[in-house]
Amino acid sequence: MNTEVKTEGQSSTNGGSIADGMTQAERDPNYAFKASAFLAGIAGFSALFGFGATLSYAKKKDPVFFDKGVVMGPTIAESGAGLAVRALGWGTLYAVGGCGLLFVSIWKLSGCSNLHEFRMKMGDKLPKIRKNDPPQSRTEFEGLSDLMGYLETWGSEKKNKSVSQPIAVEAKTPSNQN
Repeated sequence: MNTEVKTEGQSSTNGGSIADGMTQAERDPNYAFKASAFLAGIAGFSALFGFGATLSYAKKKDPVFFDKGVVMGPTIAESGAGLAVRALGWGTLYAVGGCGLLFVSIWKLSGCSNLHEFRMKMGDKLPKIRKNDPPQSRTEFEGLSDLMGYLETWGSEKKNKSVSQPIAVEAKTPSNQN
């Protein structure tokens, strides 16, 4: 179990400082762009790697049909629908098998012996999801333009409420009585 004693001014584990109370996303205006670029780069690299691995496997498995598919010859070995069904079957098998292997390995690495223990351990480590009952914002919209207009002003309403407005105070002076 990871226990840390934090004092004022020390950095917390999520990169923020306890003293200033700001997260990294609030401190760095380019944080969202950097995070999006990182995720897009990982997704792009994964897609390229997967496509290259599939081409390599297809060429190694049957080079004659691979070359016929690249050259676009007059003979077609399999109909498009048959090829699509076969690809869907293999893709489904790989997706389910890969995800299953990933989930089981995470469960085994966590050291839990049953599903209830795993749920409790992950519940402690993952962020809590707050209940929104009753909803604190709008949940019904007339259409897409109404939703987009609401989303455009949603963050600014919260910021405007948190910014303190100057309050006019009347100065009271003692009355002079003669």
